[in-house]
Amino acid sequence: MFTLIELEEVIGIPPRDFTKPLREAAIDRLRNLYEGTVMEDVGYVVMVIDVDVEPVGILLPRDGSVYHKARARLLVFSPRIQEVGEGEIVEITEFGAFIRVGPMDALLHISQIMDDYLSYDERHSVLLGKKTGKKLEVGDDVRFRIVAVSISPGKSGKISVTTRQPYLGKIQWIKESLEQMKPKTIVEEG
Repeated sequence: MFTLIELEEVIGIPPRDFTKPLREAAIDRLRNLYEGTVMEDVGYVVMVIDVDVEPVGILLPRDGSVYHKARARLLVFSPRIQEVGEGEIVEITEFGAFIRVGPMDALLHISQIMDDYLSYDERHSVLLGKKTGKKLEVGDDVRFRIVAVSISPGKSGKISVTTRQPYLGKIQWIKESLEQMKPKTIVEEG
């Protein structure tokens, strides 16, 4: 989900930043340009890790900025379809739950939670299984599989996930089902 990428860029350092060290001014400029944005075919840029800047820049007529070539290392969040991950539920609604997946929230639609009829308790912000009695609430840790990713350039993106497969769902449910599968030991008296 998280990767480090390198990118080359020509950045303009405006006159107000001439008093800063060049590397610091370049990092500030790149952070303003990239952090918190979505780059096409790359993903959501979480942060600028480091930058190497050529010390000699170029001046353009009628422009006060100095332009320098820079090589930046960026931490990028790029979810992939079929990837399994874990996250915390941050919101429950009548149509499902939102799970914190890296710097974004993924939608776990009510139809993708479990094989049971779920009712929404708005007062307690809980989804409750009718037959199983299992409940899902804010703060629960969940293991999920990514089923759809729609990330477009700018600041938007959508991730859809499912927990309707074996070994997926609320972590507590997974542990309980694994305990039930353990073979029982028989103690013989003799």
